[in-house]
Amino acid sequence: MNMAIVLLESSNSKILHEFDIPEDETFYSGVISHCYYSIFYCAKAMLLTKRIDTKAPEVHKKTLNAFREQFIDTGILDTKLFLIYKKMIVRAESLLEIFKAEKKKRGDFTYNTIAQANIEPANKSLENAKTFFRHCNTYLNQ
Repeated sequence: MNMAIVLLESSNSKILHEFDIPEDETFYSGVISHCYYSIFYCAKAMLLTKRIDTKAPEVHKKTLNAFREQFIDTGILDTKLFLIYKKMIVRAESLLEIFKAEKKKRGDFTYNTIAQANIEPANKSLENAKTFFRHCNTYLNQ
């Protein structure tokens, strides 16, 4: 999650200007991605406390479902956390689709980053990741 904070702060127009980075080249997509993975790995850690280790294929889907079954459906954690997790999956999938479209437009061998995300979803993603982590951490420290 720390990397998400660094990327969010680095997208500040003053910082971009200091490094001669065009203002349309932000790191908000990276913020959203790091926040999603923070939630994903937090959920995996929670599942490991129950000796559940989700694996490929479809590890993300399996982790979401197992997290819901073990912690939400049982009432151990608030439904709000499951909704946060699901929203973050949607954001991460949206970024992936945009990346695929950009890659197709630019050619298969061009490495690129995408600045399509803006500050609002990046800030919300960071807030959600912090909330998710805080609740899971409270449970783990009981």
